[in-house]
Amino acid sequence: MLRVIITGASSGIGATLAQLYARRGATLGLIARRKAALDELAGLLPVTVETYGADVRDAAAMRAAALHFLDHHGTPDIVIANAGVSIGTLTEFAEDLDAFQEVMDINVVGMVKSFQPFLMPMRTAGRGALVGIASVAGYRGLPGAAAYSASKAAAISYLESLRVELRSSGIKVITICPGYITTPMTAKNPYPMPFILSAEVAARKITGIIERGKLFSVIPWQMAVVARLLRLLPNFLYDWVFSRAPRKPRR
Repeated sequence: MLRVIITGASSGIGATLAQLYARRGATLGLIARRKAALDELAGLLPVTVETYGADVRDAAAMRAAALHFLDHHGTPDIVIANAGVSIGTLTEFAEDLDAFQEVMDINVVGMVKSFQPFLMPMRTAGRGALVGIASVAGYRGLPGAAAYSASKAAAISYLESLRVELRSSGIKVITICPGYITTPMTAKNPYPMPFILSAEVAARKITGIIERGKLFSVIPWQMAVVARLLRLLPNFLYDWVFSRAPRKPRR
């Protein structure tokens, strides 16, 4: 029986992934700060579900959740580090320093703390997949979203390092970079979001990528083309275009 851990599972992509894996009969370990929302979701799923009210920034809480799942259900087959936040930030404002710290701690270090307790058991088992949800925002720096872009660029590099470290271990490290997804995170964006996907469609694509074992993917494919083109733009042209782009509001 498939065993799946998902962080950030109380809403958005995480909750939708939980629903999809439940339809396949998986045993689930769902982690998020909002324990009540997790329990409500678990009550709707016709499978064994463990819920853990834990913040991915809290290494002790993440380890306790992992040890409980390992003791009761064994080594997971898939660990999806999905928890993330997006906050508009500007470096010139001292009050945004806390927002920078929060975004980096959750989106990058939180991913490390999500994987770490499971890594040794998975290495011992010689199997499994560690899946990191990054973003196309990590391809180039977006104005007004310096913290988010930096965190996702760091996540992409971290996952690449981990993939190389675990080569030949039997553990796959999968990097997934979504574009815009209809979630509470994007609901506050005051600008057009091209090629936006519903959480259901995005989750189906993500589970398909994991099943195929593809190590790096951008979804949807149209956004992959856009991301590659943006990387090719010379700095002067990128700066001219995106200095005029709308920005995510600061918190």
